[in-house]
Amino acid sequence: MRPTALITGGTRGLGAAIARELAPDHDLLLGGRTEESLGAIVAELPGATPWPVDLLDHDAVAAACSGIDRLDVLVHNAGIASLGTVAESDVAQWREMFDANVFAVVALTRALLPALRAANGHVVLINSGSGLNARAGWGAYAASKFALRAFGDVLRQEEPALRVTSVHPGRIDTDMQRALVAEEGNEYRPDRYLRPATVAQAVGNAIRTPADAHPTEIVLRPR
Repeated sequence: MRPTALITGGTRGLGAAIARELAPDHDLLLGGRTEESLGAIVAELPGATPWPVDLLDHDAVAAACSGIDRLDVLVHNAGIASLGTVAESDVAQWREMFDANVFAVVALTRALLPALRAANGHVVLINSGSGLNARAGWGAYAASKFALRAFGDVLRQEEPALRVTSVHPGRIDTDMQRALVAEEGNEYRPDRYLRPATVAQAVGNAIRTPADAHPTEIVLRPR
């Protein structure tokens, strides 16, 4: 029986790249806000199943997880980013970062813990370089990613039957990156950033690491 992987934020960018990476040897549940948004990637990958749910609606998440009895891999890829100094950003912006990048991850992981335990599964947290180093103007985002890293560290200790991998890539050539660069007022040059397929391959390598090893943290930087 092929292992099953659930990937959040699977509609495009890094999430779609991870789906393509895992498709040859995994059955896929691809998360997105709507079934329509998942149509293209599901059509591209035979055996992939859409898993539409608003991750900020924790009751909907619990309902969507209720039919999953066994899960081999959970990739938390969905997230948001916005810029602003401490002086410029308000509490609502900080709350938005934590809702999407931390609380949604906690809620989904908790809902799927029985299924993950049943499979001695693997949780992959797509974090960021901002989860290791905070920079001016990135406070709310970096704080949420530091919190996500702490969540991974705690989950790894509390659930020893699971493998928990935090992935800290540098900036990736995605639509989100284009928006951030525009917000910074800079010229967008794709060659400066990691390719989604490169990061996806690193995720695939971690998942395929033999069971006697536990890949706890991966850090990738553009050359």
